[in-house]
Amino acid sequence: MSRQIVAFVGGGNMAASLVGGLIGGGWPAEDVHVAEPRPERRAELVQRFGVYASGSNVEAVASASVAVLAVKPQVLRAVASEIGPALRASGALVVSIAAGVREPDIRRWLGYEAPIIRTMPNTPALVRSGATALFANPFVTSAQRNLGESIMRAAGMTLWVQDERLMDVVTALSGSGPAYFFLVMELLEEAGVRLGLDPEVARLLTLETAFGAAKMALESSEDPATLRARVTSPGGTTERALARLEAGDIRQVFLEAVEAARARAAELGDSLGAD
Repeated sequence: MSRQIVAFVGGGNMAASLVGGLIGGGWPAEDVHVAEPRPERRAELVQRFGVYASGSNVEAVASASVAVLAVKPQVLRAVASEIGPALRASGALVVSIAAGVREPDIRRWLGYEAPIIRTMPNTPALVRSGATALFANPFVTSAQRNLGESIMRAAGMTLWVQDERLMDVVTALSGSGPAYFFLVMELLEEAGVRLGLDPEVARLLTLETAFGAAKMALESSEDPATLRARVTSPGGTTERALARLEAGDIRQVFLEAVEAARARAAELGDSLGAD
């Protein structure tokens, strides 16, 4: 089998997580290239992973089978325009992890009908527990789909969406979602302390409860509503607490919150793609 070189354009935290996951899963370090403008960061990546690192975007992607665009959305246009000719010559797959930037805009900036997979990972990918949605344009081959998915799977679970418009919903749900759970955890800790618990005790109980609930949901074939019902004894403490949350219209609040995030994702997509 011929070598498949993965080039990361940008060497930030998300790129480093993917690099670590790939190499930890058996991808040869010599087949991972990283373009990173900061010399100290390049040295850190080389020392940590044994990859090839360059200060030149074009040099890093020149022999790549896939180029992972891991730069800030605001600079993606300039980067895509710079590396477009090299990618066109090689026929490399392009995988974007830049939040909010739409596939047609990336393709336009690259300057040709490039095979592009747009992805939306979330921050738990930094600890290889991410949830990533992927969207492929029509120029992506079956083999390239498998390649792109295998790269993103290095940081957690992956799934495909067939309509790019759904990426705004994904952004609102799983992209922003960790913050929703962090808020619930923050509020539970605060409630425990206000009701008399030591802060460290409240924190540990909150973290382990959140972890345990997520683990139960992941390992169960039943939906969250059924799991919730099973721990809600009639006339008990959980029922009383949930009734108070329902009285505050928590379902509508969550719906409106996710819709607000989805609308903002659409606005940012419009802004980032504007000429």
